[in-house]
Amino acid sequence: MTRIDVPIARTYAGAASAAGPLIFVHSTKRAKLGEWVYIETEGQEDRRGQVIDVGTEVTVIQIFEDTLGLKPATSKITLTGETATTIAGRDLLGRALSGTGAPLDGLPPPIGEARLPIWGAPINPVRRHHPSDFIETGVSAIDGMNTVVRGQKLPVFSGPGLPGVELAADIVENARPTRGEPFAVVFAAIGITERETQSFVSRFRESEVMERTVLFLNQAADPTIERLLTPRVALTTAEHLAFTHGVHVLVVMADITHYAEALREVAAAREEIPGRRGYPGYMYTDLAGLFERAGVLKDSPGSVTQLPVVTLPDDDITHPIPDLTGYITEGQIVLSRELHQRAIYPPVDVLPSLSRLMNAGIGEDHTVGEHREWADQLYAIYARGREAKLMAAIVGREGLTPGDRRALDFIDEFEKSFIHQGRSRRGLEDTIRIGWSLLETLPRDELTRISDESWEARRRSASGKEGS
Repeated sequence: MTRIDVPIARTYAGAASAAGPLIFVHSTKRAKLGEWVYIETEGQEDRRGQVIDVGTEVTVIQIFEDTLGLKPATSKITLTGETATTIAGRDLLGRALSGTGAPLDGLPPPIGEARLPIWGAPINPVRRHHPSDFIETGVSAIDGMNTVVRGQKLPVFSGPGLPGVELAADIVENARPTRGEPFAVVFAAIGITERETQSFVSRFRESEVMERTVLFLNQAADPTIERLLTPRVALTTAEHLAFTHGVHVLVVMADITHYAEALREVAAAREEIPGRRGYPGYMYTDLAGLFERAGVLKDSPGSVTQLPVVTLPDDDITHPIPDLTGYITEGQIVLSRELHQRAIYPPVDVLPSLSRLMNAGIGEDHTVGEHREWADQLYAIYARGREAKLMAAIVGREGLTPGDRRALDFIDEFEKSFIHQGRSRRGLEDTIRIGWSLLETLPRDELTRISDESWEARRRSASGKEGS
């Protein structure tokens, strides 16, 4: 006979002490990490909590709600025996939910197809399939220069006041696969304001993408621990859609900085020894536990692709949050404050941006001509123009060589016509066409990254279109 373990609730009279959102309970039996807890205080509504640390003598519980008026010594603490789970299923598509999965759209709670634990594990490397398919975001600076590939984790490095979250919302609306396969977006907003919450919900409802999108909206006023749960709830939902139903899922998480701040707050309340800039020493492992849940399985047609948004504190790319994120992920999209101040949107700085899996997702099936040569040539001329701009500030424009002056003119046109596209969606063919039109303003002998074969193929393609 198969044994079925039934969760057993245990109630304890009073906690030993409290510190901020944490309470400490002695002599708990069979406590489990992540176990749900209810705290009863006379004259107040019950509070929810979760076990975040289990020791031989003390169990630490994180309280979700406000702790004002809580009397630890006279409260009843009930350990339910149940760990954190979430409802998952296709009926979540089109819904707006809280960070823990509660409805925010006025509809009944989703029924779902399964209740799954949110503490999922990273994908086993043995079962991973190497990412090789392109996801079109509708953003030229990403699709053309830093292509996103299915199963990739590619963060957006933003800064205070820069439109990182807005860019993420644009990608939610505009992203699509290249061959018409089942596609969905899971948007996890972490620590956003009420105004941003209403903006996201109304924006997506007015577009046609809401029916293939799940919104998990954690607000700044919500309990700290919920910010740690929101991305895990979102990823659990995405994994079910991808690996049970064969859907290609793009997970957008904004903002990972708010998540890391919550991690530091909990660590400080537990009086843990801090690491770099006060963040816990295990933050790398914790972030890896999130990011490594992206990928493609060998035996499944679906995939999970991640596009997390990271706000750089003080625009410092060496800060622990972006620094550790860069170690785990496969590149980064960097936003520029200078471009933003010049009203160029999206303000993507293509030089420090990088997609390490770009070569796996581009080729003749997806582009006109040789995408890699085309992108490398744009990079080379743009980098030369940026250097010429610095030199012109010292010696003046007339002191530059003719090639440097052409590169200096190139960067202005590149930023105005290629990077800048406003809120409109731009297909990959249009992106490639605009890039070629910029390159063709330069002498052929300066296009050293373009092979003769690619150049002739481009000329034949252009002549054929003109003839038709």
